Amino acid sequence: MSTTTLTLVQPRTEILGRVWDYIELTKPRIAVLELVVVLASGVVATWGQPDPSLLLHAMLGTLLVAASASAANQWLERRSDSCMLRTAARPLPAGRLSSREALVFAAVCLIFGVLQLMFLVNLSCAAWAVVTWVAYVLVYTPLKTVSPANTAVGAVAGALPVLIGWSAVGATLDHRALALFLILFLWQFPHFMAIAWIYRGDYAQAGYQMLTVVEPTGRRAGWQAALAALALIPVSIVPLIATPGLGGLLYVVGAGLLGAGQLLLAALFWRSATDQSARLLLRASLIYLPTLLVMLMLAPWI
Repeated sequence: MSTTTLTLVQPRTEILGRVWDYIELTKPRIAVLELVVVLASGVVATWGQPDPSLLLHAMLGTLLVAASASAANQWLERRSDSCMLRTAARPLPAGRLSSREALVFAAVCLIFGVLQLMFLVNLSCAAWAVVTWVAYVLVYTPLKTVSPANTAVGAVAGALPVLIGWSAVGATLDHRALALFLILFLWQFPHFMAIAWIYRGDYAQAGYQMLTVVEPTGRRAGWQAALAALALIPVSIVPLIATPGLGGLLYVVGAGLLGAGQLLLAALFWRSATDQSARLLLRASLIYLPTLLVMLMLAPWI
């Protein structure tokens, strides 16, 4: 390789590396999940007849607000992240991005995201996005070092995007909205309890008061995961029950089978909290939610 080629490749590689660092700052998996939730909420609120342009603007605005929340979260936790093996390589603790760069990125994303929701969707949608940001960044994040109740608070923050999507299409909050909110809220207990068990050593090292740290047997974490998984089964069919004549028999059957599978693995985790049982529950939760949301969006036709 010639010197000229090396000169061109190195800056290009550095630019791509910095772009990826900013993408990593947004926690892309969480951002994608929030987009799916907003989409599902808008579709269910209108049962498949949302305004595509309105919903697209809602998703893009939510993406920016979510990116800001994740960046602000990583800025607040940059020192704690440096203490944990699974997060030490993130852009801030690894020194690839500065604190100032992360703060500017978070502020810009928040401002443009809220403005897009205000002017291209509606004020209600923008307000719910701000509430979600505040709940995640200013309440959930600092609470992680104070109390194991942080999981419940984080579950509320994780469920609030339902209201962003619902309000985006101008629908009135009803039993379906509440059920969808509860689905997101309850799902996070088996999901996060599995994560909290797998990384309990990291959390303890960083000073986080996760339930698996303050109660290291895993019994309470398993109990909460199993109880939430059990509650998800009836709650998941409420959106159809609240809409008489809609149909959706295949959805009801599919939701029941998904819920039963997740409940079985949550019960196994409760009975014996091990890394293996926690990983099985984590995989089940990652299959459960996106599959359920897709089936729910298709429910009127299946």
